[in-house]
Amino acid sequence: MKILFIGSRLFDDVDWYLKSEGITSIITESNENAANLDLADKKYIVPRGMDEPMKIAIDEDVDAVIPLIGIDPPLIDVGALKDKLEKDYNIPVIAASEMTATIAADKYDTKQLLDKNNIKTPKYEKIEDKTNRENIYNNLPLVIKTPAGQGGCGVKIALNSSDCDEFIDANIDSDIFTEEYVEGYEASIEVLRYNNQTVPLVPVYKGVTTLKGVHPLAKIKQAPLNIAGIDNEKHNKKLQNLAVKLAEMVDLSGTMDIDILHDVNSENDYIIELNTRPSGTRYMTAASTNIYPLCQLVDMAKGQWDACDVKKSMKNYYAAELPVGVVDDNKNPNIKYFKDENCYVVHGPANYQRVTLRAQSKSKLTDLAYDVAYDYANENDLDFKDEY
Repeated sequence: MKILFIGSRLFDDVDWYLKSEGITSIITESNENAANLDLADKKYIVPRGMDEPMKIAIDEDVDAVIPLIGIDPPLIDVGALKDKLEKDYNIPVIAASEMTATIAADKYDTKQLLDKNNIKTPKYEKIEDKTNRENIYNNLPLVIKTPAGQGGCGVKIALNSSDCDEFIDANIDSDIFTEEYVEGYEASIEVLRYNNQTVPLVPVYKGVTTLKGVHPLAKIKQAPLNIAGIDNEKHNKKLQNLAVKLAEMVDLSGTMDIDILHDVNSENDYIIELNTRPSGTRYMTAASTNIYPLCQLVDMAKGQWDACDVKKSMKNYYAAELPVGVVDDNKNPNIKYFKDENCYVVHGPANYQRVTLRAQSKSKLTDLAYDVAYDYANENDLDFKDEY
């Protein structure tokens, strides 16, 4: 079997699985200095866009295409590629359609769709007149966004009028909307869907909301979601059911990451984003469930994906993720899968590395996290007590 992958940055997440399955891999990439290019059996450096990947998919007579793109802007073009290759050439593309990607790419349209389907989302309002800001000033703190915001870009928590003015003036030519600030915690859940079969994975805790707007990548994550004072089993099941509803609502194909805010005052769960791309919590999902989302895309491409089999194979581990920045991991080099029940994986780009750990129990997870943090402090000449 031969699979074309669009984008190389995440390819090391699946390379080990492709080799174990004997699958030939081809990568197209617009950056000749991108990571992981040499892991594939064949590579093409191409201009940005989907024209060349489409041509290569046809010329190479691949069995399937899997985009490994972690940012939003190209996803609509990926959806158009999918629609054409599947219709005209019968080549499966394991990704969201153009229609689904378009909905997810515009955060304002997403919120309108959620409202239409009676799914809770924080109160929001489009700023129609950027010169009249008194109404905005009267509702602080709040979140101001552009529809295409992602990863902290195009998003600001406004605490005062100056924050509002700064954001609006910097985005004066863009559509902008405000969103109610929710006091609580952030969570996300990945959902897989293919051939009308849907599997929700594990809800991941991403830390408390903060007026400083700290990005979830800089926080310690935990899975499964476990909050003091609530029925976590019931709550997690509720989020999984909601993930299934959302995936079916947008007719998802492939994988989707759903961002959630839990309001500690009202106890409501609010959906804030749908992201039809590989999730930043995929290592947490793998650690907790032993289900590797990107490897699941490969199984979809093979035509061997079955939701019942995925559900039966799910494990229930405790997992945590620690941002460490830089780590020289000689104990576990270049391994992107979890080797046993109590272990860890180092991942992420240089200077932004993270360690994801899993264990059979909370106590073992705590011990493992302590050991890893202690080793990291020693390797980097840090005072362990001060840092941790």
